[in-house]
Amino acid sequence: MKFSQVIKGAVTRRPASHDDAPVEVAPSLHPFGAGGGVIDNAIYSEGKRVLSCATPQQTIEALSSIPDALAWIGLFRPDEAALSELEHEFGLHPLAIEDAVGAHQRPKLERYGDVLFVVLRAAFYVDEREEVEFGELHLFVGPNFVVSVRHSASPDLSIVRRRMEADPKLLALGPIAALYGIMDAVVDQYAPVVAGLETDIDQIEAQVFEGDPEVSRRIYELSQEVLDFQRATLPLTGMLQTLRETYGQGETGNLELKRAFRDVADHVAVVNERVDGFRQTLREILTVNATLVAQRQNEDMKKLAETSNHQNDEVKKISAWAAIFFAPTVVTGIYGMNFDYMPELHFTWSYPAAIGLMVGLSVGLYAMFKKRGWL
Repeated sequence: MKFSQVIKGAVTRRPASHDDAPVEVAPSLHPFGAGGGVIDNAIYSEGKRVLSCATPQQTIEALSSIPDALAWIGLFRPDEAALSELEHEFGLHPLAIEDAVGAHQRPKLERYGDVLFVVLRAAFYVDEREEVEFGELHLFVGPNFVVSVRHSASPDLSIVRRRMEADPKLLALGPIAALYGIMDAVVDQYAPVVAGLETDIDQIEAQVFEGDPEVSRRIYELSQEVLDFQRATLPLTGMLQTLRETYGQGETGNLELKRAFRDVADHVAVVNERVDGFRQTLREILTVNATLVAQRQNEDMKKLAETSNHQNDEVKKISAWAAIFFAPTVVTGIYGMNFDYMPELHFTWSYPAAIGLMVGLSVGLYAMFKKRGWL
């Protein structure tokens, strides 16, 4: 019988040799408290699912009766009352419960007694919007239990369960093995994000040299996405180092976990190197874009200055010719006023003198403007 066939109040014991994978159940099928839903709820022994429970209370009751048992409870957006029901039985610290309910935490690894509290930030790239979105995952890892609290659709922990159940030898190493499987799945999802960001950066480089006016805003937005991504990945290095040092000593099983966490740490190191390179590349692109914008502005100012100078030259020419033609007009205007008493009009040389005066004024003004470069 598959887990999806379990109804409220029913407990199904599976044979240790079962081969079928669990099917993730919608949160609404198994309400937990007033604000949380049970996604999947099972007990494992020697790495194999032996019991699927409808409620966490049933899991807690059956846990002590199964040798070498591991309880793995998956919750989706529970409220504080829902997690408080597990506080006494599993020894969950109130501060960790508060963080798990409120979410909006940075990745971290904290120890409360014999319980680890782990916060992970999942990331996935949305091709349609060319954006990076983030999810949040909280894990309580104790001596014989794992409680996962999801606040987003990603990551899909049902896939992690199926992969872990397909490798009973690994899952038999205990709750830390389940923690490894979850962390490995979260880190694996970073690869498509890195590829998407790299594609966006390539597109931005082309936009910069094409002179796209919107590229500055896109550079800023992408820089924020890269920064948020780095905040999700950078703390994992220290977390994985702590897990390797804590669970990498002793018997062969722990050495196997040490190798597993080292593999995840290697992937995280590669991601962090790429992300750090993205930040540096974006800073360089921003500098190049600012330089190109400044160059274009200088060219525009130069063209504007040249146009203004050209207009000034034209105004000077027009003004000079206007003055040249205006001078004779003044003379003709004076003698065109028809006064009765203008004695010079009766002189023989009056007409030639008037003509000479007009020509002289025009020639003098022309020479002056020519000397000053107006003509």
